[in-house]
Amino acid sequence: MIWSLVKILAFVAVVMAATFGATMLLDMEGSATIDVGGQAATFSVIEMVIGLIVLVVLVWVTLKLIGLAIATFKFLNGDETAISRYFSRNRERKGFEALSEGMMALASGEGRLAMAKANRAEKFLERPELTNLLTAQAAELAGDRRTAEQTYRKLLEDDKTRFVGVRGIMKQKLEDGDTDTALLLAEKAFAIKPKHVETQDTLLRLQAGKSDWKGARETLTAKLKTGQLPRNVHRRRDAVLALSEAKGIFAEGQTPEAQDAAIEANRMSPDLVPAAVLAAETYIEKNNARAAARVIKKAWDVAPHSDLAAAFAAIIPDEDPAARIKRFRNLTKAHPNDAETKMLVAELNIAAEDFPEARRTITELVAENPTARSLTIMAAIERGEGSADAVVRGWLAKALTAPRGPQWICDNCQHIHAVWEPVCVNCSGFDTLSWREPPKGEVAMPAGVEMLPLIVGPTDAPQGTDIVEAEIVDDVVETEDAK
Repeated sequence: MIWSLVKILAFVAVVMAATFGATMLLDMEGSATIDVGGQAATFSVIEMVIGLIVLVVLVWVTLKLIGLAIATFKFLNGDETAISRYFSRNRERKGFEALSEGMMALASGEGRLAMAKANRAEKFLERPELTNLLTAQAAELAGDRRTAEQTYRKLLEDDKTRFVGVRGIMKQKLEDGDTDTALLLAEKAFAIKPKHVETQDTLLRLQAGKSDWKGARETLTAKLKTGQLPRNVHRRRDAVLALSEAKGIFAEGQTPEAQDAAIEANRMSPDLVPAAVLAAETYIEKNNARAAARVIKKAWDVAPHSDLAAAFAAIIPDEDPAARIKRFRNLTKAHPNDAETKMLVAELNIAAEDFPEARRTITELVAENPTARSLTIMAAIERGEGSADAVVRGWLAKALTAPRGPQWICDNCQHIHAVWEPVCVNCSGFDTLSWREPPKGEVAMPAGVEMLPLIVGPTDAPQGTDIVEAEIVDDVVETEDAK
């Protein structure tokens, strides 16, 4: 409000000053005569002032016209001028508008429209580092993989966009199932940007899938150094890789190196069941039963597992049932209420022909959480106590349809694995298998007696309780065939 009043007062003052000046000029006496070639012209004071003003204006306009002519000549000659800058700004404005519209079309899923806007943006901007990325992503969205790949290859030509080009082609190769080429591209992308999380994960997954355990461990260490992985997770996954590397060395027959790798894997992650089992087997081969027992005990204290029990039994494979029960108390005293512990104790008592004790151990578990294995153990108890075949077959029938109990299940895709693997065979997830109950509704299969021979030990001829176990296995097979 005040500023508007000031401007009005200033305008009035200027008008008054101009009027006063014009009045003064009109009242002034005198004139000027200009004689050119015998032609004389007389001008009053006011006329001379007006003429002077007109002359100044004409000179100013002439100079501007001359400048415009020079600028036009330079523009036509290709030099940068105000005219060229005007057209450049106009083209840049149109280009960025097209780029913005293309990004919006890409976000809304309109691939073809995004490609058209990208082409228009490139026409005005001539900045391929911006428009090529939009073109590639829009082509992928529209299903034009050929254009997408060609555009990604163009991005490889510029150092600023080379990583984007490599990553784009890598993702296409992964979709095509060409893991060999994808691995090479992942290594290239990792070399360009070693701190890129997605590239690290992709490279690690591909290396694990190709059994390149050494390379995978180097990638895992890089993730730790860049702060992308907690230290405890790194130790666990490094142990998984070390275990896988040890198995690979075992397969090649390099026993000393494999033994060292197995022990290292167990040292890094004592609770990793497969690593503990392999380390125990290594110590057994070295005739170091105490170290093998210590490894198994440490893993069992974290979580009981049937593979640990089998490895513990293998330390002294030919001991009598009573001595085995006594030795196994080092394990069974930990987690006495765990289902695995109860089934283990029941199997040990079956081997010792103490069927009443086996029944007391397993009865509550069978009633509350029956599984194929626990029901098969009950069938073995019934057979050992001399129950009728109908009773035994009844338990076996229940075992055929009962849940399998904890198994190796992928946390990503829920795929069930018969044995532990470092990489899921279904979704290729790395270190995603955990020992847990499968989802409800999984079909159970008769496999509840595998642990009995492992706990009892190898036999040459079925005698005593071994006859019971052999008959139980036969009954399971016959029942399955009948179904």
